[in-house]
Amino acid sequence: MSKLAPPPDRRRNHHHLQHRHFLLHLLLILFTTTANATHKFKEAPQFYNSQNCPSIDRSNDHHVMCSQAAVHVAMTLDTAYLRGSMAAIFSVLQHSSCPQNILFHFIASSKKKTDFHLRDTISHSFPYLNFQIYPFQNDPVSGLISTSIRSALDCPLNYARNYLANLLPPCVKKAVYLDSDLVVVDDIAKLAATPLGDNAVLAAPEYCNANFTSYFTPSFWSNPTLSMTFTGRNACYFNTGVMVIDLQRWREGDYTRKITEWMELQKRMRIYELGSLPPFLLVFAGNIAPVDHRWNQHGLGGDNYRGLCRDLHPGPVSLLHWSGKGKPWVRLDSNRPCPLDALWSPYDLLQTPFSLDS
Repeated sequence: MSKLAPPPDRRRNHHHLQHRHFLLHLLLILFTTTANATHKFKEAPQFYNSQNCPSIDRSNDHHVMCSQAAVHVAMTLDTAYLRGSMAAIFSVLQHSSCPQNILFHFIASSKKKTDFHLRDTISHSFPYLNFQIYPFQNDPVSGLISTSIRSALDCPLNYARNYLANLLPPCVKKAVYLDSDLVVVDDIAKLAATPLGDNAVLAAPEYCNANFTSYFTPSFWSNPTLSMTFTGRNACYFNTGVMVIDLQRWREGDYTRKITEWMELQKRMRIYELGSLPPFLLVFAGNIAPVDHRWNQHGLGGDNYRGLCRDLHPGPVSLLHWSGKGKPWVRLDSNRPCPLDALWSPYDLLQTPFSLDS
């Protein structure tokens, strides 16, 4: 026996309800996709120089970007870590005595669409900022990267610091390199003024209590030719996320080539496990200018596997660094923050969908 068809009104209501559900589902997908693809950031307040700041010739862009009176800060920019980068920039400016004298040099993957998005985002949140974006070609370094213990460490842009001296204009003699997962809570000019002595190419906090041997494989230490690399050097671990670099000495010593040679060897025989750090240790450890530990309270992201919560090291703090697996913005969004993530959140410029800010 055949079923009776529903009355026309019920059929219309049923189709109308289905149509509404479809539209709501489509809107939800569009909202989620858009929210994930393009974060919107608030405009940061403008910060001004104190009266005793050195003057910069601002007659043209070249004089500004090449100024020796400026503090040059180099960072990488990518969409995955952009929220961290924005917080880092904000923190640098807020705590600087001469914020208008800070020049930012951003390294980004060479994709026109990405470059436009990053440039637009920076300009919107920091309309007064002096900055330049330099395209980074992934291809030359991609073939040199060996898989490491964390996939995030294998991103080609993670190796851009190897090429800073080539990417930045020759007129830039010295720069402070900063990772994107940190905030500065002191005047960065103090860090930039670190004396490099007669020969050092870079300066960074050293950690000689760390187990230096663990950064290299047994095959490295068992090979006399390789292990002799550190002979006569008081080689200690240092974190490459915060460095003061003499770019002039780097260029003169052709240090990009020296780092590249170790990466090429790593492709032939595995001598280390941890991304872009070991080549820096091989080339520079034991030959760097010291920096007070306050300038890199690192490891706040926990280890490279679990990202567990950590406390600050003893002593004063000028820079907090969430190196390791756990990033503060991810933990805050997932409602599983570590206690110290509360120190990062005041610098977060992300504009939430329900924010009252314009």
